Amino acid sequence: MGFLATIVVGGLIGWVSTIITKTSNQLGCLWNIFLGIAGAALGHWAAEKYFHFNVEKGFNWEYFGVGVGGAIALIIALRFIGIIRNK
Repeated sequence: MGFLATIVVGGLIGWVSTIITKTSNQLGCLWNIFLGIAGAALGHWAAEKYFHFNVEKGFNWEYFGVGVGGAIALIIALRFIGIIRNK
């Protein structure tokens, strides 16, 4: 994907994951983009390494789902460390 597409899809992945984990009121747009991009990278790494799941490059629903799962895992880890607070 191109740079702009990565930012847009990363923002969508981050936004959906913050809605699922009920942290959307705490985080802004830049956090959503960061969580989406970093979470997607984490999710794809874990999916390939541990589950032998190969996701095709480009946008598809598998890519989006694995990205949301990785972003949720990242939010849980950030809550555990204390960077994101529980309400």
